[in-house]
Amino acid sequence: MLKLSLLGFVLGGIGLIYLDVQVKNKFEGKRWALPAKVYARPLELYEGQVLDRAALKQELKGLGYRFVNRADRPGMVEWASSRARVYTRGFSFPDSDEPARRMMLNFSGKQLNSIRDDRGKNISLSRLEPILIGGIYPKDNEDRDLIRLDQAPEALLSALIQIEDRDYYNHFGISLKGIARAMVVNVKAGRFIQGGSTLTQQLIKNFYLTSDRTLARKLMELPMAVLLDLHYSKDEILEAYLNEVYLGQAGSRAVHGFGLASQYYFAQPIDELKLHQVALLAGLVKGPSYYDPRRHPERAKARRDLVLKVLQEQDVISMKERLDAEKRPLGIVKQRSLHKGAYPAYLDLVKRQLREEYPEEVLNSEGLRVFTSLNPTVQAHSESALATTVTALQKRYGKPVKELQGGMVVTDPQTGEVLALVGGRNARYQGFNRALDAQRSIGSLVKPAVYLAGLEEGYTLATLLDDQPVSVPLPNGKSWVPQNFDHVSHGKVPYFRALAKSYNQSTAQLGMAIGLDRVIDMLQRLGISRKPKPYPSLLLGAESMSPFEIATVYQTIAANGFRAPMRAIRLVTDSEGVELSRYPFDVKQVVSAENMHLIQYALQAVTREGTGRAVYNRLPAALNVAGKTGTSNDQRDSWFAGFAGDRMAVVWLGLDNNGKLPFTGSGGALKVWTELMVKEQPHSFMSVQPEGIEYHWIEESTGLLSAEQCEGVRQLPFIKGTAPQEYAVCADNKQNESVDWFKRWFR
Repeated sequence: MLKLSLLGFVLGGIGLIYLDVQVKNKFEGKRWALPAKVYARPLELYEGQVLDRAALKQELKGLGYRFVNRADRPGMVEWASSRARVYTRGFSFPDSDEPARRMMLNFSGKQLNSIRDDRGKNISLSRLEPILIGGIYPKDNEDRDLIRLDQAPEALLSALIQIEDRDYYNHFGISLKGIARAMVVNVKAGRFIQGGSTLTQQLIKNFYLTSDRTLARKLMELPMAVLLDLHYSKDEILEAYLNEVYLGQAGSRAVHGFGLASQYYFAQPIDELKLHQVALLAGLVKGPSYYDPRRHPERAKARRDLVLKVLQEQDVISMKERLDAEKRPLGIVKQRSLHKGAYPAYLDLVKRQLREEYPEEVLNSEGLRVFTSLNPTVQAHSESALATTVTALQKRYGKPVKELQGGMVVTDPQTGEVLALVGGRNARYQGFNRALDAQRSIGSLVKPAVYLAGLEEGYTLATLLDDQPVSVPLPNGKSWVPQNFDHVSHGKVPYFRALAKSYNQSTAQLGMAIGLDRVIDMLQRLGISRKPKPYPSLLLGAESMSPFEIATVYQTIAANGFRAPMRAIRLVTDSEGVELSRYPFDVKQVVSAENMHLIQYALQAVTREGTGRAVYNRLPAALNVAGKTGTSNDQRDSWFAGFAGDRMAVVWLGLDNNGKLPFTGSGGALKVWTELMVKEQPHSFMSVQPEGIEYHWIEESTGLLSAEQCEGVRQLPFIKGTAPQEYAVCADNKQNESVDWFKRWFR
């Protein structure tokens, strides 16, 4: 017996040493795999800003702000007809900390006239905290928002102690009284139903062991709890418990910790919770599924009220506080998440760009903070424009478009930042991302590249192209014979008008004259990363590309020939806010400013006089926009790509089964684009005339110089030295009124 006892003592000692090492290593190391958090752009507020009040209100709701009569705490708003008092929460941005403060916003129409603090002092600039749009989660799908002990409401700490472990600050990790009481209950029941666990034991079970109700697990739990209590303070253990405890299930993701639970159930930071909310969270510890306030509100309320009763009986709160809290509704947000997870297509783009630089393990475990250029207002407008238009088209055309789908990319042409991304008509669907992955024939969207290549070869906007039937022999012995959409030949057509009207025959004639290699080179310079196949049909868009790829091309055109990476990410920091990666504005001029000026003129002619002129059925005539419609062969794809001064958008509509559509680019995608611009009210596109550009009056029918007073003339831009030298003969008639838009084209 002595030898056996000695052996047991030695083995027990070795076991305790092993457990001690395990306890310390994990508690002092990286305790949790923290997902990367992805944020939208912060909304900046400044005097004189054009700001839609409805969009501001929606953004505040998305951030979980409460609209009240008196905003006396962070996260509250007083809303009136011409002003709003916002008590911001503050946020730790990578460049500086934005303080929590009360601000009075005064509006005049859609303009923010002034921002003042509580003392009436003007605030030049303030930033709201950015909306958390999602995360990149570890394999176990656990999610948590870490909080410090001093961030937890006092009522929450008191409730946990009183409900879960009243002797927490007096025992040494285990409660002998609790164990004895549990043993009696288990013996009477004839099975293991109660464990008498302290908070420390609960942390050991969740943090180190499993939740299995076995005697072996329980015996392992006891010495580990004592060791944890021996090495670390009660406050350190309690803080770890606050962040580890399981409090619910958000779809496939487990909600751990009170920081995330506060957002999940109330869409508020934990330090803003009131007594009745804190009591509910504390009550959920016993059984998050059984007391789920969304599925079982009666159980949840009874449990919450029990917590309040215990707090009152232990003199933590007064009877009045208890009764007032019991009268309050549960206050659970209707949706399980507001904006978090609401942008799967955009989040997909962010993940792809992050994975070019960071390994997956870092993304899903190191707690990175990723700041993006997503604009929630632009995203909402884009989703609404697509859904509204698709519904209208389905109502008009019926069964052939019952499964109509779409994709959209919206950027800021001045920076290349991606403001919004829509992967399908159901924008919340986390599946096939059509904006990034739908490879569809681009149709006439390729034509600006063809015409740009022609301009570089010496053509001008006044050059007459031959819009006559063309036949191109192919290596297989057959011939490529393109036709115009209206099956009509138009004879000699000015260069700019052939693009504005999207004539196929004249485009094919031009493309074959300058060579396919030059067109392919232009596409690659504009932003296409792969090399298209050198088939003649490329000239009319037989190549398949995604909306995102097309957006790179039109982004470069809208940016005056400067190609910039399409950026979704602005900055990445570690969990402590230390900058890891910055994605600065980076541009390279790939097409001369002079040639780009000419193509922009032609693309504005598309929307003023050509296939895209329907935009002005809804947009004001004073708003300058430019773009190009696109329809693939047999009308299987409807496209429009266009830009204003501060918005560029590409829209695709089609059927996933590649079926034929009853409308063209102008009858489908153009309507979505127009709906977006109506909502966005963008700045007008104003052209900057390069030094190497001069304007001349040209007679359209001959392409020769003319006089302003002559009939059938218009003023066209030319690169210096390329204008025609010969004059046309004309009568003294008035100029056509169809080019009045030209007067508004310059800054």
